[in-house]
Amino acid sequence: MNFYKNMKIKANGLCLNEDEIASKISDLIKEYRPDIIVITGHDAYYSKKNDINDINNYQNTINFVKAIKEARKYEKNQDKLIIIAGACQSNYEELIKAGANFASSPKRINIHALDPAIIASSIALSLKNQNIDLIKLIEKTKYGSDGIGGIITNGTMYVGYPR
Repeated sequence: MNFYKNMKIKANGLCLNEDEIASKISDLIKEYRPDIIVITGHDAYYSKKNDINDINNYQNTINFVKAIKEARKYEKNQDKLIIIAGACQSNYEELIKAGANFASSPKRINIHALDPAIIASSIALSLKNQNIDLIKLIEKTKYGSDGIGGIITNGTMYVGYPR
């Protein structure tokens, strides 16, 4: 939350267990009416199970997927509600398929704790009518495209004068 404060971005932070997010996200969206949601926590890929595509081989990817799907029930348009989801070693493909704009972790690596905040703040401070330079944005994170990937997304900032 200090990161957002330093960037002068209005943000609300809530601490929930990963298995609680899906059941609470709709009410939270109605209460806060966000433009951007970051769904993160802890995750892990159980490599001993030997199937990178099986969502059951991840500690919390299924919880993140459920939360994304619940959020998308509220707002289907990926430009009206931007979702950044996942954590260390999450199943990137499943998170994107569920409706996330950005997700971790394409190479199933550990990501830096601030990577989702870097993505969120960059989008928040980019113009509403301007596509984000996807490659440049992802390169701002610690591990680049190995840690986070996403789809082309517009910024969320309206510019007016005087401010």
